[in-house]
Amino acid sequence: MNWFDADNYWLGRLFFKEGLAVIYLCAFFVAIDQFRPLIGDHGILPIRRFLAGARWQRSPSLFHLHYSDRFFMGVACTGAGLSAAALLGLLDLLPLPLCMLGWLLLWGLYLSIVNVGQVWYGFGWESLLLEVGLLAVFVGNAHTAPPLLTLLLLRWLLFRLEFGAGLIKIRGDPCWRDLTCLYYHHETQPMPGPLSWYFHRLPRRLHKVEVAGNHFTQLIVPFFLFVPQPVAGGAAAIMVVTQLWLVVSGNFAWLNWLAIVLGLSVLPNGFWEAMLPVTAPSDIAAAPIWFVVIVVAVTVAIAALSYRPARNLFSSHQMMNASFDPWHLVNTYGAFGHVTKTRREIVVEGCRDAHPTADSEWLAYEFKGKPGALRRRPRQFAPYHLRLDWLMWFAAISPGYATSWFGGLVERLLDGNTALLKLLHHNPFPDAPPAAIRARLYRYRFTTRDERRATGAWWARSLEAEFLPPVSRRGPP
Repeated sequence: MNWFDADNYWLGRLFFKEGLAVIYLCAFFVAIDQFRPLIGDHGILPIRRFLAGARWQRSPSLFHLHYSDRFFMGVACTGAGLSAAALLGLLDLLPLPLCMLGWLLLWGLYLSIVNVGQVWYGFGWESLLLEVGLLAVFVGNAHTAPPLLTLLLLRWLLFRLEFGAGLIKIRGDPCWRDLTCLYYHHETQPMPGPLSWYFHRLPRRLHKVEVAGNHFTQLIVPFFLFVPQPVAGGAAAIMVVTQLWLVVSGNFAWLNWLAIVLGLSVLPNGFWEAMLPVTAPSDIAAAPIWFVVIVVAVTVAIAALSYRPARNLFSSHQMMNASFDPWHLVNTYGAFGHVTKTRREIVVEGCRDAHPTADSEWLAYEFKGKPGALRRRPRQFAPYHLRLDWLMWFAAISPGYATSWFGGLVERLLDGNTALLKLLHHNPFPDAPPAAIRARLYRYRFTTRDERRATGAWWARSLEAEFLPPVSRRGPP
């Protein structure tokens, strides 16, 4: 099957699968770490309540068969264990059918979580992980040659990811067309990183060069993924370097890392052998006929399912981060079609007085990732995903984003919910929960160099509005 086997990508497949295993492990660890306060039985949006009004056909998941917090923990821990096995190369050592089954279980377990995760799992990189994870089922094990068709499907996915993101930008905010979006983006992105202040303070001419480079990488380079080597590998390398630039300038969970992992699959053995002390084995077996038949069938199916995502790419009403089926098989991607020019943050505060007055002392809750205290430097969290912090960013843009969950957050803060408080960086009420909670909307901006030197603060802020008036367990104070 010379047309089917791509022996020259054995190392690229290896690093693709290793990288994907790391991301799966991170995703399952996030589920273990955060599900109780967000979607557990005593969480803000309980899975049981969601399942009561959901149909299996709309949200296929194991949890339609049974749900308990213990069962969810078992599913997430099983996924983490399988991810670790894949990372250690244990799945690759299994016979091909069992290797495929292991990767299929990883996909099915994470699908089950995403489809009951509600707004907390409504991010484009969830669908991306599922789409990449399903393709990983069909890349073969360590003993068989990588299938060319699956590698092409991975390139098609990388193409849609990059080209879709480029189109949504060039069609969207005018600042992408006049190359000025990075005047604002590093400051207003959902969760700045430790270097974001420095990126924001780069010369504006360099910001324009960054935007032009982004357009080149996302609108032109993706087409070269489908030409012969070494051009295809060079195109993938450009994408990988661009994604690493995004990694160091902000926190986007595992989105950038998945793009990098896809790029690794495009690099041939010769690239890796020139860069690292590794060598592809010379005794790789040809794929068995049954595997060829399955991969061909999957390729035909994905080609058919790609019609709607491809049509969306060229639509004047292009959607960002949309799934066309509940299995998240072939999706559409894109980000930052509109760039916010002003950063607003919700600051949640508590008070020990049951009936607050003008003289009452209000103490702020500090979140792990989102800006709060002015002298606290942003931290690096990606690929770990702080789900609550991200939704707080959306809520600050528009209160409508918080309708389903913000009240539950406040209620649990008033109750001193231990699981929820573990999602925060600092609880100002360690001994007893506050008697009242309020939320205020501030405008945040990065300090200037002079302000930073004089005060040590990374942020400056000004009060804009009241987001939530003081409330207590007995209602408004």
